[in-house]
Amino acid sequence: MSRHLLLLPAPEAEWAELPASEHEKGMRSHEQFHQDLAAGGHRLITAGPLTPSDRAVSMRPDGSGGAIVTTGPFTGSVEQVVGFYLLETDDRAALLAVCQDFASRGELIEFRDVEG
Repeated sequence: MSRHLLLLPAPEAEWAELPASEHEKGMRSHEQFHQDLAAGGHRLITAGPLTPSDRAVSMRPDGSGGAIVTTGPFTGSVEQVVGFYLLETDDRAALLAVCQDFASRGELIEFRDVEG
């Protein structure tokens, strides 16, 4: 079994302004994704939304043995990571196909293999 992380980027400010019908459409898309994962024998280990990026805490070395701690994400961009899925599968190619179907419904996905 191999593990894969799906990062879900989205433009937070735009998403917050969408009408309820668009949010419901997104929820239906995620429900279909869960069904497609199960039908393909892929295991959902954990998933969830993340707090808004302006509530993130970023840390980096300060160069003298300490850390610099700031609020907000590491990078400033239009899209932020708003959620994730951690998945396990015996068939990476089939999982990629399920993810492509998910993306075709309007979802943004960054697919990453978990090493180790």
